[in-house]
Order: sequence, then C-alpha cells, then structure tokens
Amino acid sequence: MTDPVYAIGDIHGQLEQLHKVLDKIERDGGSNAKIVFLGDYVDRGPNSKDVIELLADGVKSGKNWHCILGNHDRMFSMFMEDYPRTDYRLKPGYDWFHERIGGVETLASYGIDADIDRRIFQLHEDAQEAVPQHHLDFINNLPLTLTTGELLFVHAGIRPGVALEQQTEDDLVWIREGFLDDPRPHDWLIVHGHTTVPEATHYGNRVNLDSGAGYGKPLTAAVFEGSESWVLTDNGREALKAE
Repeated sequence: MTDPVYAIGDIHGQLEQLHKVLDKIERDGGSNAKIVFLGDYVDRGPNSKDVIELLADGVKSGKNWHCILGNHDRMFSMFMEDYPRTDYRLKPGYDWFHERIGGVETLASYGIDADIDRRIFQLHEDAQEAVPQHHLDFINNLPLTLTTGELLFVHAGIRPGVALEQQTEDDLVWIREGFLDDPRPHDWLIVHGHTTVPEATHYGNRVNLDSGAGYGKPLTAAVFEGSESWVLTDNGREALKAE
C-alpha cells in the first residue's frame, strides 16, 4: 500500500480555513501525515502573518510538512528586498498593492496601514521593521517543486515537454497558457494550484486544488495514494476522479 500524501491548495491568508483542513487531515492520516502546501500563503485574506508563522513553526518543529513557493509569496519577498521590485509577470498597471493582488491585506496583517496617500518607501521602511526575519527566511528558502512517486507538486504548473531541471521559476510559479490547455500525459500527475476553479478538479494529467480561498471560497485539502485521489470533506474522503 502506498503511503498517503496530502496536499492543500492556495491559502491566501485564510488562517481559520487552514486550521479546518489541517484538522481534516489529522482525522484522516494522523498527526504525522505528510502534507504538501502548494504556495500562495499570503495576500487577499486577513491573516497572512499568522499563516506564515504557523507554517514556519510547523516545519521548524519537524512536522512532515513540505511548503512550495507561490507567485504571491514571491511578490511579498520582492517587496521586502532592500530595493523593492514588482514582479514583471504582472499585467501592465498592476503591482503588489493592486486591489486584485492583495499586498495591502498582507501588510495589514503585520500592522501596517497601506493608505493610498503613503509613499512606497514609507511602507517599505515600516515593513522592514514589522516583518520578522524568520518569515522572510522561510519564504526565501521555499523550493519550487516536490516529487514523490507518481506525483509532482508545484504551484502553477510546468512547461510541457521541458525537463524538470530545465523548468524556469517564472513558469513554475506563474504558468497558465501552454499548461492548462495541454491534455497530454506528463511524467507525473501534476498537483497544482494558482488558477482558481470552482472545486478541486482532476483533468487526467493534472489536479488543480485552488478552489478560491483567496476570494472567500472554501480551502481544499486532498489525499493521494499512488494514482488514486480524494478530496477531504467534513464527512471523510470523497473520490476525486479524472473528468
């Protein structure tokens, strides 16, 4: 029997929902369950700081937790550099503070008011004072992928036909076009988030677990055993089969 691997979709600062899905996982797999977090821990939701603290503490304490970098985590890290950067993969006119991105909410979770009249350098100075270094260390050391058995966990997806060691960070945390519309089998079943869907969906060659927690929708946890997968509900496992 293959040991179960659990995965949690994009959290986006939703601490209460994160606790709920962790409880579901513990009921199903015990306190030492292997869990993969698919990135986007910050932005949009109200508790980015506490989500990062919970995950960093869990990893540090030796829990069987594996956290992957998401594009929103990368944008947070870019802002926290000595000279803040805007991710060039954003659309023209967008930056981390755009209402659709969520940086304002992330800074608010650290007690920083990103009022429209304040300058970026002022927000940056406040953030450097307020954000603990171990939060930044946690984000800056996140891997881009995790492979185990028949599964590859990644935030956004992969560039089809490109060897894993040649994949770019930009694609692994941002890709949509060229991945989502490719029905061909990959070397692994790809488990990802990044692109919001109404509910966890199995497409045959990939499974998308971003069910929209960043927009107030339920956070999803799933469990994988070999080629089989299930969504965890309040009533236990519900089969997640290819469409």
